[in-house]
Amino acid sequence: MATEKEYRELFDRVAALRREVAGKLSNELGSDPRLGDAVLKQLDDMLFAVETEQRTSPAPADGGLGQLVGIGDGAARELGQTRMPPGVDVYDETVASERVIAVGDLYYLYQHERIGVFRVVQKLQELFQRGAIRLSDGPGAFGLYRFDRRDVLRYTRRDRISAYRRVLGYGRGLGSANARPNTDFHQLFVQFTNQVALFWRDKRISDVIRERAYDPSFGSVAVVRRSGLDLRNNLKFTSYGHLNVLRVEVMQLLTEAFQILGAEDVLDLFGATNAWDTVDEVLIRYFDERLVTSPRQRMAVTGRAVLRWLAAPHILETTRSEFETLLLEIAEPAEEWITSAQSLRVADRSTSPRVLPADRHRPAGVAVPERVVRRNGHRKGPVGTLT
Repeated sequence: MATEKEYRELFDRVAALRREVAGKLSNELGSDPRLGDAVLKQLDDMLFAVETEQRTSPAPADGGLGQLVGIGDGAARELGQTRMPPGVDVYDETVASERVIAVGDLYYLYQHERIGVFRVVQKLQELFQRGAIRLSDGPGAFGLYRFDRRDVLRYTRRDRISAYRRVLGYGRGLGSANARPNTDFHQLFVQFTNQVALFWRDKRISDVIRERAYDPSFGSVAVVRRSGLDLRNNLKFTSYGHLNVLRVEVMQLLTEAFQILGAEDVLDLFGATNAWDTVDEVLIRYFDERLVTSPRQRMAVTGRAVLRWLAAPHILETTRSEFETLLLEIAEPAEEWITSAQSLRVADRSTSPRVLPADRHRPAGVAVPERVVRRNGHRKGPVGTLT
C-alpha cells in the first residue's frame, strides 16, 4: 500500500530519471530516434509494474478512510501518510476480442448478403421446384433439396437483416428484438480506415524525401489509435447477444450455398467456370441487376481483416516502431477497402478534420430534429440507409 507521499515521490523520481537519461543520450537520440522509443518504453514498463503492484496489494478494511479523517490508532498526522490508490483498470483494455472477431465475420456476411448470394440460391430453388431448369439428380440438385429441407432449422433472412441493423447499423427499421441500431458504426469504420491509409501515405512520402527511410514517419500514431479505439468501443455493447451463434450458422450457410453454386451440374447449366460466375449469371439473367460483386467481395475480405486486427491488443501499443510494424498488417487492406467503397459511393477519402466529434449528429448549440417519413398519414421513425 503506497502513501500519498510515496505516490508523489515516485513520479518525481521517474521524471528525474527521464531527464537524466535524455541528457546522457542526447547525441545518440538525434541520430537514432528509435533509441528514444526503446528507453521510454522501458521506463513506462517500470512505472506500470510499480502501479500494478500497488493496485493488487491488500488495502485496509476501511479503504484508508480512517487514516484520512483521523479516526483510530492508524490516524495519519499529515496528508502524506494517507493511503493513495493508483487508479482503476484502463477502460480501453476491457474489450473482449472474440466479440470483435464476431463482428468482423458478420460484416463479411453482410457484404455477401448485399451481393445477392442467398437470393441466387433461393432463385435456383424456385426454378428447381418448378422444373424450369435442367437439374434432376446431380450434386447441385441434391444440394438444393437439402438446402430447402434445412430452412426451418436456420435463422431466417429477417433475423439476419435485424442483426445487421443492430450491430452494423445497415438497413432500415429497428435491430434484433427492437434494439437500438448502431448507426455510428459505418462513420467510425470509414474514419479508422481513412486514418490507417493516411498514416501509411504519410510514411511513404517521408521514406522518399528523407535520407534514412527506416526512421519513424511523421504520420500521427495518436490519431490512428484514437480512431481505432472509438470504433472498438462502439462495438463493445452491440456485439452481445446471439451474434456469435448467428454468424457461425450463417457462415455455414454461406459455405453450403457456394458448394451448390459450384456444383458441376449447376456450372454446366449456366456455362460457368466457378461459383462466382454462377452468381453473376443468375443476377443478370433473373434479377437484371448491375453487378457489384467484385468491390463488395473485396470490401468483405478487407473489412473483416481490419476488424480482426482491432480485436487484438495491437491498438494499445505505445512504442511507435512496434505500432508501425503491427499496423503494417492492415495498411493495404485499408487502402483497398476505401477504394472499393469509393467505387460504390459509400465512403470517401478523408478531406475533413482528422477527429470526429463525439456527438456527430447534433452540432454544438443547434437542435437538429430527427428526419421522419409519413406513410398513409402515419408518422414513422427516423429513416435509415442501407450502406
